[in-house]
Amino acid sequence: MARSELRPVVRLTSTAGTGFTYVTRKSRRNDPDRLVLRKYDPVARQHVAFREAR
Repeated sequence: MARSELRPVVRLTSTAGTGFTYVTRKSRRNDPDRLVLRKYDPVARQHVAFREAR
């Protein structure tokens, strides 16, 4: 399966400043701006906002 430019792979970086990241795909059509998801940060041991890094 070929990689699509419509669903690029993005890196989500923790806003807690721990340096922990998640890697996921996103839809450019539905989310044209930076993606922000609330996920678990195991270093901080709590749920924090993860912002898309470019």
